[in-house]
Amino acid sequence: MKQYFNFSWCLMLCLACFTYKSNAQDIKVEAKLDKSTIVLGDQTILRLSAQLPVNDKISFPTLADTISSKVQIVEVGKTDTIADKNNPAVRTISRQYTITSFDAGLQTIPAFLFQVNAQSFKTDPVPLQVTSVVVDTTKAIYDIKQPLAVRYSFFDWLRDHWQWVVVSLLGVVLIAGLLYYFWQKRKNRPVAAVVKPLVPADVTAINKLVVLRDKKLWQQEEVKQYHIELTDILREYLEKRYQIKALEQTSDEIFAGLRHMEITDQNRNKLHQILMLADLVKFAKGKPLNSENEQSIENAISFVTDTKETNQLPDNKAQNETV
Repeated sequence: MKQYFNFSWCLMLCLACFTYKSNAQDIKVEAKLDKSTIVLGDQTILRLSAQLPVNDKISFPTLADTISSKVQIVEVGKTDTIADKNNPAVRTISRQYTITSFDAGLQTIPAFLFQVNAQSFKTDPVPLQVTSVVVDTTKAIYDIKQPLAVRYSFFDWLRDHWQWVVVSLLGVVLIAGLLYYFWQKRKNRPVAAVVKPLVPADVTAINKLVVLRDKKLWQQEEVKQYHIELTDILREYLEKRYQIKALEQTSDEIFAGLRHMEITDQNRNKLHQILMLADLVKFAKGKPLNSENEQSIENAISFVTDTKETNQLPDNKAQNETV
């Protein structure tokens, strides 16, 4: 029994050592330079990387502003993690540093210490050759060049002051919106209707007939134009007075529409004389006598005067009913 216990303990110890060795072999740390030789004051990239299992925790070395007394850190880059395509259980974590040196000669990047779980891993030192600038003493010494004039474009100004531009545009849009709102509000405000006083149809007709008579068209050999304007005035009056479509009807249709209206035979004869004579002039190229032309306008004035409405509303009452 004691021998069996000793054998088991030895077996477990061997397995633990094998597992520790296997895990240690899976972890690799490395330090390398993009350029191993630089000119004095030039820069290169130092890359620190560690390959380890996914579940392991790692601590990178803490670097300040300098790596050594002769090598300075210019910028610390971001940390990248890349999974191994061939082995998903392994990942590679890398971090880059931009470094420079102002001391010519062979400089040494020291070994860096990584902490993985409870274990420590070191990188190998990396040599960095810094060469001095060769000065040709045979050439003359030149003055320092003057500063170059940099063109400051509108887009440069816009990039520097974009906040003010955005605020200004928002202000303009806000003001325009308020103006449009008040304009629409004022536009939709009810406007008091300006009602023109109603002019009776007979007054309008009489005024137009007087103007036509004063034009003296038939006296100037414009007989047809005279009868056209005369009948238009009369037709417009009939349409407003008796609500018939006199402007669109023939003379016969007008008489048919008026046969049930309260018009005396004398006034019907006056209207018949005006329209029939006008049709003769307009369509048959008739040439009436001067007395007939004069009679037409006198009959028109008399017809309108005799047939006007006698129970017309007062102007104010008519306006109120219209509104």
